[in-house]
Amino acid sequence: MRGLCLLLLIGLLPGCSSLSYLHHSWQGQRDLLARAEPLEQVLQNPATEPQLAKRLQQAQRIRAFASQQLKLPDNASYTRYADLQRPYALWNLFVAAPLSMDAVPHCYPFFGCIAYKGYFDQASADAAAEQWRAKGMEVYVAGIPAYSTIGWYDDPLLNSMLHWDDDYLAELLFHELAHQQYYVKDDTAFNESFASFVGKQGLREWRAAQGLGARQRDPRALEREFVQLLLTAREQLVALYASEASDSAKLAGKAKVFSQLRADYRQWRDQHWQGVAPYDHWFAGELNNARLLPFGLYDQWIPAFAQLYAQSSDWPDFYRRVEALGALPEAQRATALQRLLEASAPAKAD
Repeated sequence: MRGLCLLLLIGLLPGCSSLSYLHHSWQGQRDLLARAEPLEQVLQNPATEPQLAKRLQQAQRIRAFASQQLKLPDNASYTRYADLQRPYALWNLFVAAPLSMDAVPHCYPFFGCIAYKGYFDQASADAAAEQWRAKGMEVYVAGIPAYSTIGWYDDPLLNSMLHWDDDYLAELLFHELAHQQYYVKDDTAFNESFASFVGKQGLREWRAAQGLGARQRDPRALEREFVQLLLTAREQLVALYASEASDSAKLAGKAKVFSQLRADYRQWRDQHWQGVAPYDHWFAGELNNARLLPFGLYDQWIPAFAQLYAQSSDWPDFYRRVEALGALPEAQRATALQRLLEASAPAKAD
């Protein structure tokens, strides 16, 4: 789930889901901010491990590139560092009905509705998941390395963002800053696809600026193949649930889709690995609708934004076009994105 760099819309405003969740969110955010130290202070501390210092210095260069070259917000975000003493920044809960690929939305004043709910510790997310499961819903809890407060706070760099290579870090920072650049209420797929495109295109430009050029062998190519397996199953389920079949027939068809997904995965895995593969742990869990929800939210409109970028003269022009799209009523926005998607079909930019 490396690619999941999700948006946490913390419940700091009146009217949010419950007082307990408000308290949980406030305490978690406060703890995170209290741990944050200016990067200069961390780098000057003789106790800072050399490898960490090297990564933080690279993060500084990436952060400067984001504002100077990609024209992303130039603010204090990612100029501090916080070690959370845990592997993930938070855990996101996805919920879906047994015969639906639509996420149960979680709504907040000002921010609108999103397709997941964030928790600062796994136990709280698991407890909330059990409550939804008791109502007959399907659930999935995913640990994620970073989130954006969309400019409400100066988001710090986190230890959970540094587990992987510098390419991952660059793409992640560009993605999160894109959420600060522009955000549309009630449209998770738009927001995440936009940020994902900015992350990917930004990485390409960052590598070029570093003299690294295009990667001859993309280390994430297999990850994209894995995601495509899941997206194919997701599309099959969407079509099944929209059909005129009875509920019992849909449930039977659903079981066949998941059974075929497991078989397709085993075949694909055995083509690339001998023994245990890095995605086996994902298939070790229960396969259900909620587990597939994240795949699609972050990919659906990426080619459409790539097409829009190709039509733009520079990054500021691209952002203006994105804002114009976001200002459209929901149905018109979806139509415009679909047209861009169709126009991008020959190239299929990622």
